[in-house]
Amino acid sequence: MSSLLKLPNNDKFTIQKITPLDANWNYVGFEVYDLHEGQKLKDKSNQREFCIVLLSGTAYFSTSKNDFGIMKGRSNVFEKIPPIAMYVPKDEAWEILAKENCEIAVCTAPSVKGKYNSRVINHANMSQEVRGEGSNKRFICNILPENKDAESLLVVEVITPSGNWSSYPPHKHDKDNLPFESQLEETYYHRINPSQGYVMQRVYNESKTLDENISATDRSVVLVPEGYHPVGVPHGYESYYLNVMAGPCLLYTSPSPRDRTRSRMPSSA
Repeated sequence: MSSLLKLPNNDKFTIQKITPLDANWNYVGFEVYDLHEGQKLKDKSNQREFCIVLLSGTAYFSTSKNDFGIMKGRSNVFEKIPPIAMYVPKDEAWEILAKENCEIAVCTAPSVKGKYNSRVINHANMSQEVRGEGSNKRFICNILPENKDAESLLVVEVITPSGNWSSYPPHKHDKDNLPFESQLEETYYHRINPSQGYVMQRVYNESKTLDENISATDRSVVLVPEGYHPVGVPHGYESYYLNVMAGPCLLYTSPSPRDRTRSRMPSSA
């Protein structure tokens, strides 16, 4: 099995828990939890910022500085509405209390200044778009894009119809060479409808020192440390994935970190 594929844990609470050390890289952390009604999830870091995504369900959102109240999300990730998320800077504790069964993704990346305020991100703050045409059409929801307040994190979700390709034509972001390319690590959290299916994801570089063909099943994560990474969806199945990205170029203090990624985003996902 490819070292880039992280299968879901045999745990009813912690589905995925990937640290930079686990991934053998430096920036992106990613976790997924299933919360039952009444269960809590909480954390704090003085080194990392968070984007907590309510993938499905209803939960109470709060931080040590803000009480955001009850957020009612969608029933599942394939419902064609945006998710609800919460951005939390470093040095601020946060807590999620499930009001019904919830699927929660916790996305993290390094933070230097912690200069942005915690906030809820909902459909009014998320842009949606269609990319590609024909058999590479897919539907994008920009949860935390490059033009929104965050130091390191970029978060986006994508739904790809049956038989289509996504993250296509193949693209990469493993060199700090703006305006053409920026260096970013990336995770793909895959959901499949129906859940017994799979998607095919290639991860390869130009020299073919990295050349992986990965069959990713429901709730698995594919790590993309470098190279191209297209996703193909078999006939009869629908693909969802949540992307988390961060890299060294996002931590520069000048020019603006978000400006440094702006030229890359339209070709991704």
